[in-house]
Amino acid sequence: MDKNKIRWCCNQDKGISLIELKPHLSESYIKEADQTLETVLNVKGKWKVITGYYACYNALYSILMKCGIKSEIHECSIELMELFGFSNDEIDYMRKLKEDRIQTQYYLKEIFLKDEKEVKRFILKCKEILNGLSSNKIEEIRDKIRLIENLKEFYFLVIKWHSVLGVKAEGI
Repeated sequence: MDKNKIRWCCNQDKGISLIELKPHLSESYIKEADQTLETVLNVKGKWKVITGYYACYNALYSILMKCGIKSEIHECSIELMELFGFSNDEIDYMRKLKEDRIQTQYYLKEIFLKDEKEVKRFILKCKEILNGLSSNKIEEIRDKIRLIENLKEFYFLVIKWHSVLGVKAEGI
């Protein structure tokens, strides 16, 4: 997880923000992921890639909603995956699927979904994570985001005090 990217995401209008926990929205998003998976299984061509991505993204967003994390920038949502125990391969899969979706949807590239089973596996992994999210785990994750978010203010204060004291703030 790139803390600088998370910090950047926290400073964007539609980036990462902590909101009230949304268990009802979480349930709606995971249901939407399942419904979109059904579409993946029934469509052809570029729509498999597009719907495959959204099935996975909705499952991921279900986790964020359960934890009260809002992020309308998809790359920022993906950047948070490590906090929930996703492997590097799973994170790379999501990034690649996102890129394939963009190339297919906006640039009309002929890219095909290689394996529907991977979409199913990803959604299943999200469901496992959802089921394992206790109140304590949710608070730990929210605290990590708060800490990253607040580091910017801390660095600003350190630099300000260094300038007040006339000390060079090298390496900060």
